[in-house]
Amino acid sequence: MTNMSDREKAFESKFALDEELRFKAEARRNKLLGLWAAGLLGKADADAYAREVVAADFEEVGHEDVVRKVKADFDAAGVSISEDQIRLKMVELLGDAVAQIQNAS
Repeated sequence: MTNMSDREKAFESKFALDEELRFKAEARRNKLLGLWAAGLLGKADADAYAREVVAADFEEVGHEDVVRKVKADFDAAGVSISEDQIRLKMVELLGDAVAQIQNAS
């Protein structure tokens, strides 16, 4: 009985850790996306813009709120980048974010 309880606690701990790492990786990805976009937009304060992009992710579940925010800013500035290109950049940056988090540990 104790072994089953121990296994259950171990699975719960692993799940919690995995979720925490996923959250950190997505937040780091969004920051990296914001820094990338800030460069294309010519933002003087890239870090402030990156924080706006990170905050945009809390509007709804999923990453589409981030895509919409960056796309709207690109459109307003006349930067010709599609939503699909933004999504591809997000995939690329997620790999970078995971690597950064793993290297920090």
